[in-house]
Amino acid sequence: MFSLGDISDNTKLVQAKSNVARSNSATPDIKVALVEDSEQLRRQLKHMLGRALGVKCVCDCGSAEEAFRKIPAAAPDVVLMDVNLPGISGIGCTAKLKQQMPALQVIMLTVYEDGDNIFNALKAGACGYLLKRSSSTEILDALMSARQGGVPMTGEIARKVIKTFQSPIAGPEEPVTLSTREQEILELLSQGLLNKEIADRLSISYHTVKVHLKHVYDKLHVRSRAEAMLKFMGDKGGTTAGSEPSASNSKIRSR
Repeated sequence: MFSLGDISDNTKLVQAKSNVARSNSATPDIKVALVEDSEQLRRQLKHMLGRALGVKCVCDCGSAEEAFRKIPAAAPDVVLMDVNLPGISGIGCTAKLKQQMPALQVIMLTVYEDGDNIFNALKAGACGYLLKRSSSTEILDALMSARQGGVPMTGEIARKVIKTFQSPIAGPEEPVTLSTREQEILELLSQGLLNKEIADRLSISYHTVKVHLKHVYDKLHVRSRAEAMLKFMGDKGGTTAGSEPSASNSKIRSR
């Protein structure tokens, strides 16, 4: 877990990066909500967010129940969510918030790095997963990535996710039929491209990419970019972008 000293040491770097970003863009501050039961850690996170340019902490909560009351009114862009909350867990809190606020981006910030917690958090609608030992710079970069439509997670977490999907899946599932364009967009999504980058790569509009992604979400029964990407990777048998999936194992079909 990072300490207050770690946050202070990185402040100058964070401010320099934020100054560059803001000088080149009229993008408004990222509104952030905190859901963390440790009062000490909440104070540390608020201190970090308060000193970083381009970011604004709009509310902080010590439990899921408090988050349900405060977050809809605060209307944040991104939530930093602890997994191990008293009462309703951070994963349960994420699922309910995503039902109420589908556009809300949730990044799990936790000490847990086991595959089940990671998968369940992403399945609940989280867009990213970071460990509490992450540096302040990594957390702030993740906030920026989440608002831009990215899937922020450390390399070690990404490897655990891939290993989860490389495990055998019990029982057959109904194949999902995706169009060629939908598969192209999913492939680029799995490479980490943002919506605008996908639009540029395929020479289509940003709006068209969003429409295709909505159809993909409906067909795959997912609620987030992260979950769509992970299901696509899983159905490819855990292969890396650009490699060919096994036709016998893939549950995603083209038409």
